[in-house]
Amino acid sequence: MAKSEKEIEIEIVGKEWEEALDKAFKKANRNAKIDGFRPGKAPKDVFIKKYGKQSLYMDAADSAADMAYQKLLKEHADDVKELVARPDIALKDVNDEKIVFLFTLTTRPEVKLGKYKGLGIKKDEVKAETEEIEDAIYHMRERYAEDVIKEGKIENGDIAVIDFEGFVDDKAFDGGKSENYSLKIGSGTFIPGFEEQLVGLKSGDKKDVKVTFPEDYHAEDLKGKEAIFKVTVHEVKEVKIPELDKDFFDDLGMEGINTKEELEAQVSENILARKEMEAENKYLDDLLEAAAKNVKVDVPEAMINEELDRMVQQYADHLKMQGITIEQFYQFTNSDEQALKDQMRPEAIKRITYRLMLEEIAKEEKIEIDDKEAKEEAKKLAEKYQMKEDEFLSAFGGLDIVKYDMRMRQAMEILKK
Repeated sequence: MAKSEKEIEIEIVGKEWEEALDKAFKKANRNAKIDGFRPGKAPKDVFIKKYGKQSLYMDAADSAADMAYQKLLKEHADDVKELVARPDIALKDVNDEKIVFLFTLTTRPEVKLGKYKGLGIKKDEVKAETEEIEDAIYHMRERYAEDVIKEGKIENGDIAVIDFEGFVDDKAFDGGKSENYSLKIGSGTFIPGFEEQLVGLKSGDKKDVKVTFPEDYHAEDLKGKEAIFKVTVHEVKEVKIPELDKDFFDDLGMEGINTKEELEAQVSENILARKEMEAENKYLDDLLEAAAKNVKVDVPEAMINEELDRMVQQYADHLKMQGITIEQFYQFTNSDEQALKDQMRPEAIKRITYRLMLEEIAKEEKIEIDDKEAKEEAKKLAEKYQMKEDEFLSAFGGLDIVKYDMRMRQAMEILKK
């Protein structure tokens, strides 16, 4: 058994065990078939004579387990305070007189800190490059671009409105036909080689486009096959990117932005803010990683399992926001929950190690947060998220969670210094 694990036996005996057995009897008796009695009406001694008291043990164990857990909380309060994961419960013994449960408690493991100050980690300096600013502004202009019909030949970047039908071995195949399809040349939307062969055509032109389906194409019957697409061009459009003029700034609708210079300054500020946030996050990760290399701790399996459950649930919630269920994800990836947990396991261990390390640093540095400080922080956060203070505390998990969060942040500041 790991050092952080402790086993405690809890017995439910006498009157409490009889109450659990009686509750199980009433449930079982509702469906019992006993000659001379309607379901649910047979006396207990008659039921026991036919089915035996042992038939009630498992149902009785369910309610007895709740009693045992409450007894654990009451009689072993100090041990329970140190829990870092849900207690594991197992049935150790059961008979007519009593039932015995074995609780395995996982308490906080011993954490031995190494060097955590003066780690020599530097934060990356950031700046907004001219090319980045220009690219960002170009993408902003693209959002207001217009497709204008043009005379002349298709060029890369144009939009060709086409009819097409595909044939393999002179036979049309499913999904290979469309009318008035708008295809941006150079987008890579179609099979390699298709778009390039449209360059130089103009409205009214027809052409047989010869291509070969890739070996990794999604349709099994088309992989690696040569095909001919009969194409008719109806229209050619060019994408008109707006100039940085008054009309563009009016469309953009950014307050105080009326000139190219003002836009460049704002975009530069946005890029710097994003890069600064990325640099700060990387800096914190680098600090945690460097400090954790000097830490000795045996992370209990129960903590890892709970962290994995949380991570899987977070991932499922993330997928749900994209309209995908976790079951669909398993189907698409030909995997299951265990495979996902195996993949997440190193990250789970890392997260727990960081958390335990910061808690130990807070303890070593005697970081304590009193109620007044925590309430002031809760008030600030509630205002930030535009919530009432009591609503915020309820959503956040209470004042103790605010205190914990503040202790962890102050421990992180120790690492940074």
